Amino acid sequence: MSVRRQAFSALSVTLAIQAFTSLAATSTSVLAPEIAREAGLSPTLIGVFVAMLYVGGMIASLASGGFIERYGPIRVSQFCVALCVCGLALITGPLWALMLAPVVIGLGYGPITPASSHLLSRTASPASMALTFSIKQTGVPLGAALAGALLPVVALNYGWRVAIFATAALGIVIALVSQPMRAALDVGLTREHRVSLRRLFSPLRVVMHHATLVELTLTGFVYAATQVCLLSFLVVYLNHEVGQTLVSAGLVLAAATVGGIVGRVSWGIVADRWIAPRRMLGALGVVAGACAIIVATFDPSWPKAAEIAVCALFGMTAIGWNGVQLAEVARHSPRGKAGAITGASGFITFAGVVVGPPIFALLAALTGSYAIGFVATGLVSLGCGVWLLRRGA
Repeated sequence: MSVRRQAFSALSVTLAIQAFTSLAATSTSVLAPEIAREAGLSPTLIGVFVAMLYVGGMIASLASGGFIERYGPIRVSQFCVALCVCGLALITGPLWALMLAPVVIGLGYGPITPASSHLLSRTASPASMALTFSIKQTGVPLGAALAGALLPVVALNYGWRVAIFATAALGIVIALVSQPMRAALDVGLTREHRVSLRRLFSPLRVVMHHATLVELTLTGFVYAATQVCLLSFLVVYLNHEVGQTLVSAGLVLAAATVGGIVGRVSWGIVADRWIAPRRMLGALGVVAGACAIIVATFDPSWPKAAEIAVCALFGMTAIGWNGVQLAEVARHSPRGKAGAITGASGFITFAGVVVGPPIFALLAALTGSYAIGFVATGLVSLGCGVWLLRRGA
């Protein structure tokens, strides 16, 4: 396989897998009003569900490095897709299964980024590293966009369980389609590698002793919390507080996630060519924070076009940062260790996701307003962005 074809194959398969796992992780947030109504639960509990999902993601991300080096990024990704499929099936079961589902989905979601980083750091051109990682990371908003645009329609016409099972079926197809590419992409494996606690925490120690990686990881912690709060609570906020229909709210989320897709590609190009990546990350945090605060002012008098425009910009910034950040983490990682270092950095980034939704949900429960959660999220993101800009990164 030629170098160019190998790079294209690696990007294509990692993009498809990333999109599916994002769809799986977002599906419950989009369908929360329907699931909660049937189960007799409060929609605010989606914050707990998302937190449990990312606890699983944290653990799996940190532990993924050794498995990726031993079994290969494609094999690990296929196993993760299978876990997500199992987690989706659990959502349709009794209450105890619904409680277990987010952890299982999280265990599948966590290693996807380290696995793809390990593969892309080896196949991508150094001159287009940020763009390559950004294109792959468009799978996150792409999956969320599909969830926002399609799942409410399927749920309202055929029931939310059918929407969940259709999502699971897509995962099975993607896992099977990726199999022919494995022989060419899962190379340089260390079969003698053994996973141990010492090896498990070694990449985390590397991150903690590298000033640039610490800065990038803390940024990921804050921005990931902002991103997941946007994806998790926008539909519920628009449906319950602003008074929009589930389909209308889903379309606004779709606009935000499409904005995220455009942003990830655009910021990757800009970071490769014109603006220092960490300075760009600072600017993105400031704009995302401002958008979150504006979203909190939505009410029925807002024109739909204005809401879509604000949320599209919110998505471009709050979702668009990830590829630039991951490319920088990979660039500053020791040679051949991008997967393990990205996994360790992702462990802390996932911690932001674990902390963010429950705090958002708690604020909503205490105040009776999701808008307060968006204001708090916006202020934290804005503060982090200003911190990066002041450091002159």
